[in-house]
Amino acid sequence: MPAKTLHFQSPRHLSQLYAGKEENLAHAERALGVKLVTREDWLKIEAPQEPLALAEEFFAFLNAARSQGMTIRTPDFARLVDSFAKGESERWQALLDEPLVIATDRKSVVPKTIGQKEYLQAVMKQTIVFGIGPAGTGKTFLAMAAAVSALLNHEVERIILTRPAVEAGEALGFLPGDLREKILPYLRPLYDALHDMLDAEEVIKLAEKGIIEIAPLAYMRGRTLSRAFVILDEAQNTTSEQMMMFLTRLGEDSRLVVTGDVTQVDLPRSKVSGLLEARQILGNVPGIVFHTFTSADVVRPQLVQRVIEAYARHRSAPGGQFGKGA
Repeated sequence: MPAKTLHFQSPRHLSQLYAGKEENLAHAERALGVKLVTREDWLKIEAPQEPLALAEEFFAFLNAARSQGMTIRTPDFARLVDSFAKGESERWQALLDEPLVIATDRKSVVPKTIGQKEYLQAVMKQTIVFGIGPAGTGKTFLAMAAAVSALLNHEVERIILTRPAVEAGEALGFLPGDLREKILPYLRPLYDALHDMLDAEEVIKLAEKGIIEIAPLAYMRGRTLSRAFVILDEAQNTTSEQMMMFLTRLGEDSRLVVTGDVTQVDLPRSKVSGLLEARQILGNVPGIVFHTFTSADVVRPQLVQRVIEAYARHRSAPGGQFGKGA
């Protein structure tokens, strides 16, 4: 039986390729039709020539992804090995052939998972991109990095960041303070992300000039947004009418990114989420990309990933909804 031994920098580097789980190697054996043996910093592949070559290509891909700063987690590993087994390796190689490092004034942003890289590539290339997934997957942060990079590289003339002002129809009148004080808590996460990439003084200066605008979604009505990078955050809390209004603001040489978590809709039960509806209506429209994140893309502490997975299991169980089954 032909065999090939692959050597890696260290046992830790090898373990990172299969998320440190022996069951992932067993999955690869079944999917690729090979026998795998690991010791220390090496991996031995035993198989007929064709599956041996495919397995070697697969682990070389994982190693290249790791060297680009991406973390391989169990869902990633399973999806990738199944895809390679179906003969789809060229698609994934193309993903790595374009290293993505988004440079901003304060930091360089690198996608940390395969899913993040797919999403970021779409954001950099497509006119309208929807990023849908749980908190902690980087969907808004990566879009913000792409927007800042586009501004610094003079690809756009301004950045517009928006989100629904409150969960239930932007009822600002019931909150204390003037308009700025009422909307600031809802826009604060966008300011925080922006300050990760630009100096505070620069943010203030660009905001005063109108080059960066952070405003409630209601402020977008009646406008045409040209030469702009526009991000709509928390889009699960838009109504159907608000989502259509926002998408039709697209002007010449502009890009729109819509982010949201469809499991966190805070609208009244009588209101349909504009994000859920958009996915149904626009899923096959050319020029619009929908990217769905999973818990494997959560880059916060691992405990956050476990919390998300536990809630997902609860919701998918019979009768699994809040207030029941506890």
